[in-house]
Amino acid sequence: MNALGSTPSDPMLPWRHALWILTAATVLRLALGALVPLFPDEAYYWEWSRRLAGGYFDHPPMIAVLIAGGTALLGDTPLGVRVLPILAGSIAGFWVVRAACHLAGPVAARFAAILFSVLPLSAAGLVLATPDAPLLAALAWTLYAVVRALDTAEEARRETSWWLIAGVAIGLAMASKFTGVFFPIAIVLAMLIHPALRARIAEPGPWLAVAVASLVMVPVLWWNAQHDWIAFRFQLGHGLGAAARGSVFTREGNLIGGQLGLVTPILFVLLIGAVWRALRPPRESVRFVLATIAAFCALFFIYSASRKSVEPNWPAIAWLPAILLLAGAREGARTAWERRGLWLSGALTAVALLHVVAPFLPLPARRDPAARAHGWDRFARSVDSARTALASTTSPDRLWAELGAAEDPRGRSQVHVAANRYQDAALLAFHLPAHPEVFALNLGARSNQYDLWPRFADRAARGATLLLVLEEPAEGAPGPIRRLDGHFQRITPGPLVRILRDTTYLGRRRLWVLAGWSGTWPADSTDPLSAR
Repeated sequence: MNALGSTPSDPMLPWRHALWILTAATVLRLALGALVPLFPDEAYYWEWSRRLAGGYFDHPPMIAVLIAGGTALLGDTPLGVRVLPILAGSIAGFWVVRAACHLAGPVAARFAAILFSVLPLSAAGLVLATPDAPLLAALAWTLYAVVRALDTAEEARRETSWWLIAGVAIGLAMASKFTGVFFPIAIVLAMLIHPALRARIAEPGPWLAVAVASLVMVPVLWWNAQHDWIAFRFQLGHGLGAAARGSVFTREGNLIGGQLGLVTPILFVLLIGAVWRALRPPRESVRFVLATIAAFCALFFIYSASRKSVEPNWPAIAWLPAILLLAGAREGARTAWERRGLWLSGALTAVALLHVVAPFLPLPARRDPAARAHGWDRFARSVDSARTALASTTSPDRLWAELGAAEDPRGRSQVHVAANRYQDAALLAFHLPAHPEVFALNLGARSNQYDLWPRFADRAARGATLLLVLEEPAEGAPGPIRRLDGHFQRITPGPLVRILRDTTYLGRRRLWVLAGWSGTWPADSTDPLSAR
């Protein structure tokens, strides 16, 4: 009898080990989610959750729905924002493990659980509240459903049921991130290529899956139809627009480097090897479908990198079926290189997570991704002090009291807070007391969701004061200040406030006071897809 209460001869013991591993990984991610402050993009998605809709400028709505549910349970806290996305990541792991168990048995399931839990892709990436969490959960569910649907041992009625489940899962994936559409495309491609699967395209199951997925996507499609298909246009331009300047080799190198970081070097090679073996004859049908999905997604992003820079997390969907293939390759003991890969990945992930909680790596702040989450709570207190001083008609600070702020009917000055970058605006809204509306002006910056919401010019009364948070240029006035000159009676630079993590300098922003709004605004493009 072992510590888990089962005998070594118990065939399901590895399966229970797998569930305990996934549970422990979930607890660790929840603890990290509570400790680490929000990153800029997470705060941006939190802003979405305060205005739920069928879609948003950058992505479909699933991440906003999860954040709204989490904050309803735990409040506007880092854990409240992250709790449901973290659990979605755990659901992704569960379906990967279930699929591995179906392919090769409980021992393979245990290996899949360890593999999924130690990869930086999931161990670190699924701590954050991003669209990748619901996307990977839905796609992992899709993989399991498709594996079951293609299993020739299934009865016809149950096979159709699995196709229906796959349709729901694919719809949820596309409602999380548009790259979810790559899975059904790749599945159809694999079925067309593989002789044993070609005839099954004519069966009702795959078509029912398409119909169900389309129904799930109706709210997203409806919202986009009402907004000139803006999210589709943005994402197509983001990934496949006009070729960017710079070396293709540099972009492809950055893509490979990012993937080495996501899955670590040894496992990178082993995962690619598992995909390659499944693509070669003799082709076992289910594994061939999984390998085609992985290869199709990877090749798309390789092509995308020839035109635009690809963020490291974008190709993460290609690794899901690759993880399943490597884990489900055999039921018995793992190879020495697989064990080495797990140890290396676990060690690198542990170092990365420890650095996020208690930084010890000698990285400059500008090169440390973890630094972007810190310092904004203290910075927001400085902004709030400035806002309070401006709003008070009896401000003790003579300089700020003489700025001529307009009075609202309640006898207090109408002061609005804004930043130019959407990341700064979202972080300020999250960290300021009572979470007020903070505008992102986007003057000279790329368009984003803030352009579709009411702007300062829509909310403010003539004569209002704008407290504007801007990065400090090397010389001269910031671009937004030059653009706004003439639209306010008086523009005064306020203090330059440093953003600190304890005593470590992370950056700085200057507070500008723009008093006496004239009611006019700089002319800009009527197309929110164009940069301003």
